[in-house]
Amino acid sequence: MEYQVPQFVEVESKIVGPLSLKQFIYIAGGIGLCVALLRYLPIFVALLLCIPVAGLSGSLAFYKINNKPFINIIEAGARFYTSSKLFIWKKDFPVQKEELPQKISESQQTITMRNDKHLTRSGIQKLAKSFDNRKNTTNNLPPKAI
Repeated sequence: MEYQVPQFVEVESKIVGPLSLKQFIYIAGGIGLCVALLRYLPIFVALLLCIPVAGLSGSLAFYKINNKPFINIIEAGARFYTSSKLFIWKKDFPVQKEELPQKISESQQTITMRNDKHLTRSGIQKLAKSFDNRKNTTNNLPPKAI
């Protein structure tokens, strides 16, 4: 069994002459509004208002931007101007930082090496004497200028 697949689905059918139903409604609405303006307002004011109305109705009927109808562009603009503009940035998840290996001074290296061995009383006294000597050398330095 064969089925006919419809083609040109996106093309609106022409209902009123060369115009689709939407185009006809936009043009008829623009003409109707211009007639009402001409009837109830002074001619000079009515003509000043009819020019933008005719341009808008013509744009709604025929003008496309990026293959999108002009009414979609107007709707997007209206939503943009009426919506809130306050953007609050959400905090990202914390990035796990890789810990870099810290530099180990020579004295720490000797201590860690000695941790593997059993320390004797004389070894501990030598270690204490080396720390005392460091404290004495830092205390004898001249005071820093502020």
